[in-house]
Amino acid sequence: MKRGKKMIQLKQETIGNLLLKAVNTNAEKEALVYYKEGIRYTYQEFWDETTKVAKALLGLGIKKGEHLAIWATNVPEWVILQFASARIGAVLVTVNTSYQESELEYLLKQSDSTTLFCINGFKGTSYTDIIASILNLIDPHKSISNHKLPNLKNVIFIGEETSPYEMMHWNEMLKLSNNVSDEELLEREKDTHPSDVINMQYTSGTTGFPKGVMLTHHNIVNNGFLVAQAMKLTNEDRLCIPVPFFHCFGCVLGVLACVSVGATMLPTIEFDPKLVLEVVEKERCTGLHGVPTMFIAELNHPNFHEFDLSSLRTGIMAGSNCPIEVMKKVMNDMGMNDITIAYGQTEASPVITQTVTDDPISRRVNSVGKAHPFVDVKVVDPNTGLEVPRGVQGELCTKGYLIMKGYYKMPEATMEAIDEDGWLHTGDLATMDDEGYIAITGRLKDMIIRGGENIYPREIEEFLYQHPSILDVQVVGVPDEKYGEKVAACIVLKEGQSLSETVIRDYCTGKLAYYKIPEYIFFVDEYPMTASGKIQKYILREWASNLSKEVM
Repeated sequence: MKRGKKMIQLKQETIGNLLLKAVNTNAEKEALVYYKEGIRYTYQEFWDETTKVAKALLGLGIKKGEHLAIWATNVPEWVILQFASARIGAVLVTVNTSYQESELEYLLKQSDSTTLFCINGFKGTSYTDIIASILNLIDPHKSISNHKLPNLKNVIFIGEETSPYEMMHWNEMLKLSNNVSDEELLEREKDTHPSDVINMQYTSGTTGFPKGVMLTHHNIVNNGFLVAQAMKLTNEDRLCIPVPFFHCFGCVLGVLACVSVGATMLPTIEFDPKLVLEVVEKERCTGLHGVPTMFIAELNHPNFHEFDLSSLRTGIMAGSNCPIEVMKKVMNDMGMNDITIAYGQTEASPVITQTVTDDPISRRVNSVGKAHPFVDVKVVDPNTGLEVPRGVQGELCTKGYLIMKGYYKMPEATMEAIDEDGWLHTGDLATMDDEGYIAITGRLKDMIIRGGENIYPREIEEFLYQHPSILDVQVVGVPDEKYGEKVAACIVLKEGQSLSETVIRDYCTGKLAYYKIPEYIFFVDEYPMTASGKIQKYILREWASNLSKEVM
């Protein structure tokens, strides 16, 4: 089933060209505003900042196609780097702000990143200490080389503080721009093409360890543009972006959607419901993005009714299922009558389907809308691969401009995700009605979605297997009203061993992101098995779900 509009055409341009067009038509309009920090860039000023950083990257010796990782919250340098790296054809590798040591080391090694940008830390985790531990950084005069990440040559520190260890400071890097001419930058820009990979985001997807999803200019420029069209976003809009940039939600549905139409971006460095409400009021935001838990936190803030949110019109709620009562409150109490629901996954750049501003509320909570223009979708029988009749559940598949180039250095995993006819198999179960509206009904695989974060059980299982007292472990998701799902670990101990829930959680802390640490831990003697010896995870999930209710 295809949904398209003849008057809209796919863009055949790079991220740099997308920004340049916005500058040419909206030079004096505000492009990027940080309310709390007092930072304001017009489109012309924002372009100039990306030019300076792009030259600095060239001065650093960054070649086309090199991988640059960024581990930071929504700081201004993040969004500037997003465009600067794209303008010189470098690939921006986004790092989850909740990662811990083992996860960061895996990403840096698997991605072959040559440069890492980082802030000091987030939510009690010292990023700089973790990096120092991985790289064995002790002597501040020692160069970063000859360690277990041989490709990593530069670590750039973002922050007002002095750079720790032997990291180069962002401001020191900027001085390198003085050594690069406008002509050198222009030559590099001419060598960038819409089909080039420009963004790499790590996702657990539906199987295995995190995989680097390779996305091109063409993928994300057009996805951001079509998202903006569904929201009816224009250059008069001002969009508050509290969702993280390391997710497609932030850097595509937020940043690129705005730039595609010349709208104003108003990010918050971290999510704070009061700050979001204040930004909306003081800056007269017309749009607001968020996962359901963010909107719930805003609606339930004790000072909610003191804020004037009358400027709000549109936005996106995505990341997990939206409760109908929350949607009603967002529309009625926040005035977001044109709010839309989006569904997708990183492998699809990410939005596959989206409701539009004039869809009735029932459509916005009981479905994830129709397929975007220029996107094919179908629902197939997972066993036969044949398309099922309307209203019948099957696996949702999609095809079109939005499909990733593949998983970095994982050809077999890529072939498992994308069939020989170019269809991406999402792993999500869905139904499609006679009007083309899609409802997501479940997941073919065992991936857990906690508050919009994708969690693959095997990664946690493999980590817990390393504990000397654990014989076997199975991780499942159990339903939760606030987060959608929470992580439960069902553990079989070795004979004669004993462990407590506290010991298990302490073992995980600092090694796994907080949202992956099991919130329910059950010690069991055995697992439900099939006759052939396969563990029946769906039964285990039901059992863990019932036990979790007793714990509450």
